[in-house]
Formats: sequence, structure tokens, C-alpha cells
Amino acid sequence: MPNYRIIVDLSDRNLYLLDVNTVVRSFPVGVGKMLTKTPKGEYTIINKEPNPGGPFGAFWMGLSKPHYGIHGTNVPSSIGREVSHGCIRMYNEDVLQLAALVPIHTRVTIRP
Repeated sequence: MPNYRIIVDLSDRNLYLLDVNTVVRSFPVGVGKMLTKTPKGEYTIINKEPNPGGPFGAFWMGLSKPHYGIHGTNVPSSIGREVSHGCIRMYNEDVLQLAALVPIHTRVTIRP
């Protein structure tokens, strides 16, 4: 059984899925803009919600930092850019793949 964890690298705007210490997938992401930066630190996924609607796209995975999450988007052109209010945006097809792999309590590291 895989031992997944997630690293979000704000400098290259990628989310990396690791099994122990080996990167098994990477996904481009949109991150927080200058005034609403994505918070750096160690978190866990505390809930998952399919089809949250609106700007959250096809899936929402809430982080242990309240009001922050990893989610899809209804604005695919925002991926790869500093545009969000601090959340981590993914293409809808990518967030669905990720959500299918990682369970609640998965560790999420957000690094500069």
C-alpha cells in the first residue's frame, strides 16, 4: 500500500505526489497572489468534497489550515499563475486523479 504525501512547491507552481520519498506524479497548480499568498507549512487533508461548485471546480480537499484547500477550478487559464486567494488550484481532471489516490489525513507540505 502506498504511503502518499504531497509537496506543493510555490516557486515552480507544481504539486508533487510522493510515495515515501519518490515522486510518482506532478501537476501544475495555481497559487495565491501577492496579497493573499498560499500559506507555507505542514498541513493535512481533513475533508474531501466532490462537485463543490463555482470557483472550486470538480473537487475540494480541505486542509488542516481553515479556509484553505486543494481544489479544481472553473478558470483553467489560472493554472500556473499567482491568482488565488491562497488555495491551491488544479485542473479539474488533475484534482480528480489526485483525490482518487490520496486519503484523508494525507500530509501536505507547502514550501517556498
